[in-house]
Amino acid sequence: MIFETHAHYDDERFDGTREEILSSLPSNGVGTVINVGSDVPSSEFSIELAEKYSYVYAAVGVHPHAAENMTEADLERIRILSRHEKAVAIGEIGLDYYYDLDFKDIQQYWFTRQLELAAEENLPIIIHSRDAAKDTFDLISNSRVRSGVIHAYSGSLEMAKDYINMGFYIGVGGVVTFKNAKKLIEVVKNIPIESILLETDSPYLSPEPVRGTCNNSQNIKYIVQKISEIKQISPDFIVETTRKNAERLFDKKKVVA
Repeated sequence: MIFETHAHYDDERFDGTREEILSSLPSNGVGTVINVGSDVPSSEFSIELAEKYSYVYAAVGVHPHAAENMTEADLERIRILSRHEKAVAIGEIGLDYYYDLDFKDIQQYWFTRQLELAAEENLPIIIHSRDAAKDTFDLISNSRVRSGVIHAYSGSLEMAKDYINMGFYIGVGGVVTFKNAKKLIEVVKNIPIESILLETDSPYLSPEPVRGTCNNSQNIKYIVQKISEIKQISPDFIVETTRKNAERLFDKKKVVA
């Protein structure tokens, strides 16, 4: 069964179809899903989904897009949510300089505070990094957290290896199926399958051949097939190995260096 490590079923695009999709996942080969928060309300929703479905777990955190308005009260709420029995990570946290550079300092501040929270609560992290590769890596390196996944990885092969050496996994989703994904394909080809996690980022980043539609975890099969082609190993081996990878990471183990 596939372990889907990153989805956003709290997104309003699933209003009206959420229950149908989530209920059908086990019969479509998806055995576990982590629903990932991006602010306090979506983190709370992730916990609600985890309470409703036995195979859904939650990550809680504040995405860099929401960092501008983050408060100490938000951080404490994330801390409380992180102690829920089905909360398995702090995320989605990180840096995003793509749209606006005016709030870099604020993003870095709250990213650092959430890294500290993850260390204090002994939880792995789910990292968002866009156009901020060096700052993201440096802040993680300077933190005490040594366990997590770099979601929707878009960096260099060299940095991927550095992350792996530091104890992190590389999240691979629909982008690997895109025609312009040469850099990610190089990464997937040259890192061990034991360092890869499967994800969709639903409802975003739908893979080929369903690109442009509302993504959901059933489409992870296309990602598996592409990784199989790149690495010349069987889809079944990819599913089994990445499931074991995810189970190792998201088991609330001690993650402080």
